[in-house]
Amino acid sequence: MENVYDTLKNRGFIEQLTHEAEIRELLGNEKVTFYIGFDPTADSLHIGHYLQSMTMAHMQRAGHRPIALMGGGTGMVGDPTDKTEMRRMMTPEEIDRNVSIFKKQFGRFIDFSEGKALMLNNADWLMELKYLPFLREYGVHFSVNKMLAAESYKTRLEHGLSFFEFNYQLLQSYDFLELFRKYNCKIQFGGNDQWSNIIAGVELIRKVERKEAYGLTFTLLLNSDGTKMGKTQSGAVWLDADKTSPYEFYQYWRNTEDVNVIKFLKLLTFLPLTEIAAYERLSGSGLNRAKEVLAFEITKNTHGEDEAIKARAAAKALFAGGEEGGSVPETAIEKKLAKNGINLIDLMLTAQLIDSKSEGRRLIEQGGVKINGEKATGYEQIVSINDFNPSVMIQKGKKIFHRFVINN
Repeated sequence: MENVYDTLKNRGFIEQLTHEAEIRELLGNEKVTFYIGFDPTADSLHIGHYLQSMTMAHMQRAGHRPIALMGGGTGMVGDPTDKTEMRRMMTPEEIDRNVSIFKKQFGRFIDFSEGKALMLNNADWLMELKYLPFLREYGVHFSVNKMLAAESYKTRLEHGLSFFEFNYQLLQSYDFLELFRKYNCKIQFGGNDQWSNIIAGVELIRKVERKEAYGLTFTLLLNSDGTKMGKTQSGAVWLDADKTSPYEFYQYWRNTEDVNVIKFLKLLTFLPLTEIAAYERLSGSGLNRAKEVLAFEITKNTHGEDEAIKARAAAKALFAGGEEGGSVPETAIEKKLAKNGINLIDLMLTAQLIDSKSEGRRLIEQGGVKINGEKATGYEQIVSINDFNPSVMIQKGKKIFHRFVINN
């Protein structure tokens, strides 16, 4: 059986690690408990978490035990990494609600039955800490000079770093120590932006317990310009179907940049590398087939096969000029409003297709808006009851579609 370390390496997950030979040997010879931390700062996971979910899934399939650590405690502080300002402080009630949502979403990737995986909340131990005893016992192992040199703090120093946030690395390191002691957790995984925090945890275990622990970071999902993936004009791309519909989710991946298609097939699907190698030989318009496979597989993993089939059918129907395909985003309009007629820009604002009337006017003047397949005639155009046959399909640009129906 292939060592899962080789699986992760061959598929492009691994970015940095503390002890390559030792980690590979450990994963090849033992059933290892490892963890990844998630601060519950929103009421859904987003696609930045998808890669971490795939990492846990590959590890579990190889016989290892994941710990999905919810940051109920660290979430009260907020990780300053990659942030130009302090996060909004969340209430315990918000954090608890988000944690419960995360567990349901992780269930699509991870089997939590019979102790095969654990979901823990670091609030269970962090909220019980006493500040002065904690600093005396663990704070002495941290160098302020080294912490300030870490990338996670460097950026914030330019804008102002609160002492409140400065504690974050100590708390994350203590998490690793706590999991090492209670669950024999030997490896911490995380995105590459977590490298300095992970190293700090490894060093804390070595200093306090005189034992070895390990850290491994995986690549971040980036656009071709180097920015993090997961943001669109309408906001983040969520794993919650109520926040990002399966159709919109499918379309996001269907529109993947050519340069990223093969990379994402390796990282974000379970397709065998031998099958992906066949797509690697495609180029130009031939890559569209690979993009369809990518979008289908990721949507299936996130929302289930039925929703992935619907999303694929909707996309094909739209681009073929049809209007059928159940999971296209849809907005219901009151019958009275439809009878009176609705200004096109107001209709687009209702569905959040645009952020302002000026944006709508600009798009329409540039020919970027279609109604039922025909270019809008002007920004004063009225959508009337006669346009509903039985629905109105508005297209924004080449790739965004929204259906309007009458609420009877």
